[in-house]
Formats: sequence, structure tokens, C-alpha cells
Amino acid sequence: MDFKQLEGSFSGELFYDNSSLHQAQKMIYATDASVYQEQPLAVALPKNKEDLKALIRFANQNRVSLIPRAAGTSLAGQVVGNGIVVDISKYFKKIIEVNAAERWVRLEPGIVRDDLNALLKPYGLLFAPETSTASRAMIGGMIGNNSCGLHSIVWGDTRQHLLEATVLLSNGEEVVLKYRTNAEILAMAAADTLESQIYRELSALLNDPANASVIRGHYPRKSLKRRNTGYALDMLQDEKEAGGFNLCSLLAGSEGTLAFVIEARLNLLPLPPAKDALVCIHCASLAASLHANNVVLRHRPMASELVDRYIMDFTKGHPVYHQNRFFIEGEPEALLMVEFMEHSDEALDQKTAALIADLKKNGLGYAYPVIKGPQTKLVWDIRKAGLGLIRNMPGDEQPVNLIEDCAVAPEDLPAYIEDLQELLKRYGLQASYYAHAGAGELHVEPMINLKTAAGKETFRNVLKDTVALVKKYNGSLSGEHGDGRLRGEFIASAMGDEVYRLLQQVKHIFDPGNIFNAHKIVNTPRMNEQLRYDAGKQQLPVNTVFDYTRQENILRLTEKCSGSGDCRKSQVTGGTMCPSYMATLQEKDTTRARANILRQFLTRAEKENPFDHPEIKEVMDLCLSCKACKSECPSSVDIAKLKAEFLQHYYDANGVPFRSKLIAGFTKSQRLGIMMPGIYNAVAKNKFASGVIKKLAGFAPERSLPAVGKTTLRSWFEKYRKTVPQQYSRKVFLFCDEFTNYNDVEIGQTTIKLLNALGYGVEIPGHGESGRTWLSKGLVRKAKEIIVTNVKTLSQQVTTEQPLIGIEPSALLTFRDEALDLVPPELYETARSLAGNSLLVEEFLAGEYEAGRIHTAQFTGAKRVVKLHGHCYQKSFGVMPSVQKILSIPSNFYVELIPSGCCGMAGSFGYEKEHYEVSMKVGELVLLPAVRAAAADTIIAASGTSCRHQIKDGAKRHSLHPVEVLWKALK
Repeated sequence: MDFKQLEGSFSGELFYDNSSLHQAQKMIYATDASVYQEQPLAVALPKNKEDLKALIRFANQNRVSLIPRAAGTSLAGQVVGNGIVVDISKYFKKIIEVNAAERWVRLEPGIVRDDLNALLKPYGLLFAPETSTASRAMIGGMIGNNSCGLHSIVWGDTRQHLLEATVLLSNGEEVVLKYRTNAEILAMAAADTLESQIYRELSALLNDPANASVIRGHYPRKSLKRRNTGYALDMLQDEKEAGGFNLCSLLAGSEGTLAFVIEARLNLLPLPPAKDALVCIHCASLAASLHANNVVLRHRPMASELVDRYIMDFTKGHPVYHQNRFFIEGEPEALLMVEFMEHSDEALDQKTAALIADLKKNGLGYAYPVIKGPQTKLVWDIRKAGLGLIRNMPGDEQPVNLIEDCAVAPEDLPAYIEDLQELLKRYGLQASYYAHAGAGELHVEPMINLKTAAGKETFRNVLKDTVALVKKYNGSLSGEHGDGRLRGEFIASAMGDEVYRLLQQVKHIFDPGNIFNAHKIVNTPRMNEQLRYDAGKQQLPVNTVFDYTRQENILRLTEKCSGSGDCRKSQVTGGTMCPSYMATLQEKDTTRARANILRQFLTRAEKENPFDHPEIKEVMDLCLSCKACKSECPSSVDIAKLKAEFLQHYYDANGVPFRSKLIAGFTKSQRLGIMMPGIYNAVAKNKFASGVIKKLAGFAPERSLPAVGKTTLRSWFEKYRKTVPQQYSRKVFLFCDEFTNYNDVEIGQTTIKLLNALGYGVEIPGHGESGRTWLSKGLVRKAKEIIVTNVKTLSQQVTTEQPLIGIEPSALLTFRDEALDLVPPELYETARSLAGNSLLVEEFLAGEYEAGRIHTAQFTGAKRVVKLHGHCYQKSFGVMPSVQKILSIPSNFYVELIPSGCCGMAGSFGYEKEHYEVSMKVGELVLLPAVRAAAADTIIAASGTSCRHQIKDGAKRHSLHPVEVLWKALK
């Protein structure tokens, strides 16, 4: 297959050869959020419709399948296959027209649902279907799967809101699918085009009385809110009998098998009432929650969603979701989250009170906390994170997407689930149950070990047996996740052979050459083939520097990635994970891709050193080690840790680059520089001299070099303590990190003076550098030596009464993060105790303020506005509330948190020549524009030395560490 022939007419990005970058791209597109894995022949990122037409021509000439892909969160393997994966998520992102008067929007299919609604909000409108992945799910994918989401019992599915679509047919024809009367269809059918042929042959199919009878008799019951099995011929039949039809009814839910969407016109709804409330019904059993659900539906809620004990238990101790448990009382087996929206609190109170009274009357539930306002988001986040949270389950027996999309009428749900539990019991399987109780569709995920031959057979047999249950209740095998290659094999069993033949006929009418997403929905292979694991394959042991026993082993940590794509959020949605993806919009630069490629090599590599692969390096290259994935990923897949581990082993095989040695040895160069600070700083600021240094080091010429202080902080402190003896009633130990000791010396001085002024003595204990620079460049063994020594030294002095206080987040938080995974087992409890007594200065001051030992009266009453940017590690470790709190101690300080993710500097990343552009793109997403827009008298605050450097270089503004802000605010 000559892909060079395609390259000549293709303006986008195309990956197909055997180079490390191209191979890496193909590997990361081999999976989606499903259990399947199959490497594509090529990956294409088209820029425009001409690129898509070129792909269609090439596919027809070479009899290869085009696999449309947006965010890749499909659970049934829709975007996995051995054709050409066509990713529209990077370039097809235009909103073409908003018609507020008629309430519709025209757009390209790569727009993210939540980003779309953020842009529509000023119009007072929204696109209603809301999947739990709405922060990354794109309109193209939502059309493909006919997505529904949390509020489908009120707002319906994507099909109901798809007014028209501009598509490319399998011969490259560009046509508009929209509602047409039977007369218009008859006229169109007379022409000699593929579009005409489609209308002609579909009309003939629907006009056949035998077919009409089969469709009416074998499709799921019409009252089901969610029915997405096969193609929606039943809806097309109803439309035709009413006077005409819209081929969008077939397009929605067709999983990219019929046509390629290039534009869509969507119906919009007015924004819902501003007031909302969640009644969180605590139930002692799953069965009770399902009966409660039917009581709930009598009260016409906006949503009724279920979360079971499995999911709730995985929020315990989670770095983000543990705080979301504030509303949970006791240990419920199941929670129903029931939402009401109204224009007033009075109306909300009436609805919630009526529901609670009805539940009590029926003896259902034991607690009914009502959550209102912004806190409802925290509750919903637990529900939305369910898929990722349950991937924290230990062992190879994991929850699998299998019968998670079967839908029945809500009144049948208790009996159906009881039957399903009996079925699973026969197989000896446990399962998690969650999601759309109000729509009759629970996500049921049995725990199965797919690494064994027996597990693979059980996987298939459970679905096969479930089909009979779904038929018993006249339900739908697929509610919204689609058939793909998971359920396609059993459509004939679920709906009958006659219906299945009609579905095959529909596919052939649209796509006679079978070029669009072949082997999905119809003519699929056995559903337990091409899984992520080869059954029975023995895993090679991997010797690591970090200790992974808390995640079982390094492979298990990579496997925790569910593929749900939480790492594909945009700056519009907010959050920090994953900064490089936000800048590049490349799947290669997601947390998911990094976990995926490591998992694949750790699983299947034949080399003794499984890390010695340039493909891994390609995918890890733009990881900024921001640590956001450790907290924002529901499964806590810590890619920063994995990247450091990978680099150490890659260097073992290939040597350590000069620049990596230079950066890792940062402390040595700064120690030399501060011996002659005047000369060092003059060289760093001189354009020619610094240019030579940057060129030799591989640094970006646009980036300024850091200056050193006039003296080290340690030297200054030895003189200072003689004039200001540190004899205070309470004492703290200050961690004199390498950045503060050599570069940010004045901030260190200010910190000590501030602590003294507030009544705290300071000691700087003897210790080494933090090890952060070594970790950042993957020299983990050296970092381990440094950290073990520090733990041994500091643990002898630091206590709860005399904690260790740090200024630079990345340095201090090493004790709360990497140290725990680097110390030997016999030192673990010591390290854990030290971690518990290691605080950033903002955390310490916030705690003292809360305890009443620091007072607002000690600070100025002047009015000031502070714009605060949070360091990535502060966000990951939940420190930002403390930073905001201390900056708000002065009574008239207004603190506004800039909704930025990573600043883009990320230690040495922003210095490196090949990373400079991405570094600045990350900064320009939110942070730098926000700083430039701030008034001249606004205080810009940032705790991280890298963050302040990025603000200086990118926005030409001086920013202050929070302790500097407080020092200036002291009376």
C-alpha cells in the first residue's frame, strides 16, 4: 500500500511508516476506552474536507477501512481497527454559525460538548445531551454513538437534537442529510448519484410490508428512552409513515459506518433554571435503590443516577475525590443522586421535601441529604468519575465494559437486575452497578480476568446469556455506548436474523465498498478477539528504581488507565491535566497515550530492558511532569513518576545526554555562580554571552537565564540569626531548597522575616538538595541517594510540634511524594512520618491562622486585588485553598484565582530549545493573557519559581511569592 501516493494530496498529518514517531502514533491509536487493541495501518489527522476526500479516494483504491475518531472514549471498540484511523479532534473545531433566534448552531464535529456550551452560555442556550465524558466528548463522537448522558430522561439523546448533517458519502459525494418529505425523497431518488441511490433503496426497503412488519415486531419497545442497537430503522419507519424522514436518524448511532460527518446543525435548548438541588438517597441495598428510583420518577426529576459501594469506596483516600464524600452518611450499598432544577429555592424545597416524604412513606432509603449550589458539582463528579475510579481495583480481575449498556424500562429495572445478579452468580462474578437508573440503563461491569483463556470465554458467555435477559424485558442491547465490535456479534440474537439482514443491507446501501469503519455493528468478528492482552502470556519481571508495591507493580499502574480520556480536557473546561495536550491537541501528548504505550511495551516487549524503545521516548517527550494526573485522573495514573522511571532505564541503555546532566546538576552550577554573583549575573544577562551558553546547553535563545543572589540563603541566615536570635516560643525548621538557597534568596529572607514577625523562630537544619532536578531529568538513582540521606537526617529533628516548612512547592513536596516510593522498606514509616510533618509555608500559615495564632489585625486594611496562579504540585496535593486563605488574611485583599493549569515552564522544560514553543503555548492558554489583562496595581502572586519566571518572560510582569505579599501587607 503506497501511502506516499496519499501524502501528495494530503495537507494534514499522516503517520504510516516504521520510524519511531510513526510507530508510536500507531501504537497509541491501537486502543480506545474499550478492552480492545489492534494496531492501525496508519493514522491521519486531516485539516479540511479535501483531506477527507483524498482519504476516501485512497480507501476505495486500496480497499482499506477509514476509522473515524474524535476523543476516543468509545467503550465498545468503535475506533479500534486495522484500517486508517482518521482523527478529527485537532482541526475540525470551528463553530460556523449560531442562530439564537431559531435556537440552533452549525459546527464542525471536533468541538467538545462542554466547550460548546461554554461558548453558547452568553446566548442563554445549551446543547443538551450530556455524557459523563462531556469535558472531552466531541460532537462527532456523540453523533456516532447517539450519546445521551445524565439528563436524558428530560433532554433526550443526540439523535433528537441533530437537525441536519453535511457528510461525505463512501464515493466522496458531499451531501446534506436533513428532513425531507416523501415527495422530495421520490424526486431525489430519480437522479444518478449515490445519494439518490441511497434514498431510492432505503425507500424500497421501508416500503416493503414484510420489512415493516419485521421492524415493528423485533425492535426494542418504543417507550425506552435509550435504544441504540443496530441502525434506527424503526424511527425511520415511523417518520416515513408520518410523511417523510431525516437520514440523520440513521446517522446518529451509526458509529461512523455509513458516512463521514464534516458539519452538523444542532438544536439548542434554553439554559435550565439557575437553582438546582440533589437529593442523595442512601440505600442499604442495590435492590432498594432501584425500587426507590421508580418512586423518584413519579416526581419528574431532571436526573436519577446511581452510584454503588464499589465506586464510593474508591473515593476514600483519593487525592481529589475524598473531599467529595462530605455528603455520605454511613456506608450505603447504593446512592441515588436525584436532581431537581427550579427558578426559586422555595420551589426546590417543595420538590425535594415531597420526594423525601414519599420515600419515607415507602420505607426506602435511610438518609436523604439535600445538596444545593456549587457543591452539587462535587457530588456529580463522583458519579462522572465512576469508570476511572473502579480501575483502582487491585489484581488482574478487573471491571470490564461488557453489559454496561443494556437498557430496559425503569419499571423493569429491579427485576432485570435481580435476574442479572443471578446470572453473574452462576459464573461466580462480582460486578459494579452505576449510572442511569432513571433511564433504565445501569452500567453493569463484571470483574473478569481477561489475561486468561478462561476469562476471555467467560467474557463472551456472559454477554451471550445477557442477550436472553434483555429480550425477556424487550430492552435494548445498547443504550448509548453503541454496538461496535463488542455487541455486534449478538445483534442477530437480540433482534432476530431478519432484522440483522436489514442492517447489513443498510450498510451496503450507504457503503458498498465497506470503507467506513468496517466490522463494526454488522459483520463483526467474535467479540473476545483482539483484546488488549494475549491470554496466558507470562509477564517478564521488571526491576524498577521506584517502589510500585502500593500499585502492585509498574505494569499495574499503567493498566489503571481506563482510557476514559479525562486527560483530554481543554483550557475552556479547566483543570491542569494534561498541559501539553491542551497546547498541541495531539493524542500523543495525553496521559492516556503515555500509559498506553508503556503498557504495550511492558506487556509485549521481548527486550531485557523493556524501556529501551525510542517510541516510548517520542510519547513521553512533551510530558511536563506536572503531577496533575496523580490527582485529576480518577485512576491516579502518575505519569510523572512513570516518565522518570522510563528515562532512567532508557539512559541505562543509551547514555545520559549532556543537557540532562547539566540540568540535573543545577545545584553545582549555581554553587559556582554564587561565588562570583556579579560576574555570573552579568554573563546571564548579556545577550551575546548568554546566547553562547544557551546554544551550548541546547536552551531556547528567547528564554532568559536565572540569576543568582548576592549570597546564599544559608550564609545570610548565619549572619541574620546573630542580630535576630531565633528564641521564640514556637520554632519551625525551614527546608533550604536549592532554588531558594541560590536564586530566590530574597524570598527565603522574606519568609524568615515574616515568620519571625508573626512570632515563630526559624532553624535551617543541615540537609542536601531536594533531588528535584535529578528526578525531572530521570536520574532517579541519584535522586534516591539524596532523598534517602535527607529523610534520615531530617527525621531526627522534625516533629509535629516543629514541622519542616518549605518555600518552593516542587522541592518540599518531594517528601510527600517521591520520597515514599524511593526509600527502602525499613525507612518507609520514617519517611511517612516526615511527610506528615512537611508543610509548604502557605499550609503552615493557614493552619496557624485557623488556630487563632495569626490575626487579621496584624495586617494592613488597605484594599488590594491579588491575582493568584497556582503551582501544579500545589494543585495536585490540594494546597491551593491554603494559599488563597493566607492571601485573604488582610481584611481588604480580594484574591482571584486565575483559572490556569500549568504555566508551561515546568522547571527545565521551558528552557529547552525544542520545547520552548510548546512551553509558551501552554502559558498562552490562560495564564499569560490573564496576567497581561490585569491592572498595573494588581498584585500577581505565584508560589513556584518556574511560574514566576514564565510570567516574567511571557507577560513582562513581576510576580510575588505569597509570603512576599504578606510581608508587604504587615503593619
